[in-house]
Amino acid sequence: MAIQILLPTPLQPYAGKKDTIAVDQVTTVGEALDKLIGQYPDLKKYLFDDKGNLRSFVNVFIKEDDIRHLQGLKTRVKSGDELTIVPSVAGG
Repeated sequence: MAIQILLPTPLQPYAGKKDTIAVDQVTTVGEALDKLIGQYPDLKKYLFDDKGNLRSFVNVFIKEDDIRHLQGLKTRVKSGDELTIVPSVAGG
């Protein structure tokens, strides 16, 4: 089962300068992110805190739905789904 993970520009240097990473044989968002980190370990500190929780300023969407409004990292994925990682933007 192939899932596409779309990375924002600031994270691409830590993923071989790629904007999209394919992972397969996953059934949840958490498994997909684990596979991503397995391929590109430098991403871990930007996505997860020391307790293994998704950082509060990192938003992950499956299609147009924020996983925080679904089942978080336990949200189910299926072949062909796209996960988009979007860092929060603050300004004033």
